[in-house]
Amino acid sequence: MQLITAEKIPKKIHYCWFGNNEKPDIVKKCLLSWKEKLPDYELIEWNETNFDTTCNTYVKEAYEAKKYAFVSDFVRVHSLYHHGGIYLDTDVEVFKSFDPLLDHESFWGFEQENYIATSTIGAKKENKLIGLFLDSYQGKKFIKDDGSYDDLTNVAAITSILKQIGLKANGKYQEIDGMGVFYPQTYFSPYDYINCRNFMRENTYTMHYFYKSWLSPTARLKSKFKLAAAKIIGGNNIAKIRGIVSKR
Repeated sequence: MQLITAEKIPKKIHYCWFGNNEKPDIVKKCLLSWKEKLPDYELIEWNETNFDTTCNTYVKEAYEAKKYAFVSDFVRVHSLYHHGGIYLDTDVEVFKSFDPLLDHESFWGFEQENYIATSTIGAKKENKLIGLFLDSYQGKKFIKDDGSYDDLTNVAAITSILKQIGLKANGKYQEIDGMGVFYPQTYFSPYDYINCRNFMRENTYTMHYFYKSWLSPTARLKSKFKLAAAKIIGGNNIAKIRGIVSKR
């Protein structure tokens, strides 16, 4: 069983909005769901006015390059480690209170069977796993020596860390003592963005819509075409086609 201390995860919702751009409708919709479903939680927006974007080489370089999604990668673990609470991506809709989960050292969910999502993360202050994640940014640079960007996703990064300490990438519920618990995909990220399928269930707390605000308008348009095709063909059929193609 997971080791649990008396302290609970604080009722704080952390989110990031760097770049001073207007929030799109999907973000406004999601933030409204937080206020409706979590009326007793404090909402904390991290932006240029309250976060030092020069505090770390990685985040400084990402901010100067206007790659704000990568800025948020660092800020989420920094805020969770130093304050505790729950981090949400701004394109995450909330369907019910996180209260039943607040006794965990930290809670996470699978995004796909073999990856852990970072769009919804809950953790106590100074959680050991969050500390490991935060430490991984020490000495790390966003701009490589050849001038290209380090575009490794934080999903891949945390999944790699977790595998090293015993996580099985099988999509099933697991616990790591003193670190946290890991729920199946249906809990926090039931939308399969690759095949445009929805696995929402009664146990679903949040839905990540994968808005990908950092994409160019052209790339986002391609995503819309893909979604339209999925509605016609069906997500399960897309998954079958991908399976056939990958075997060739």
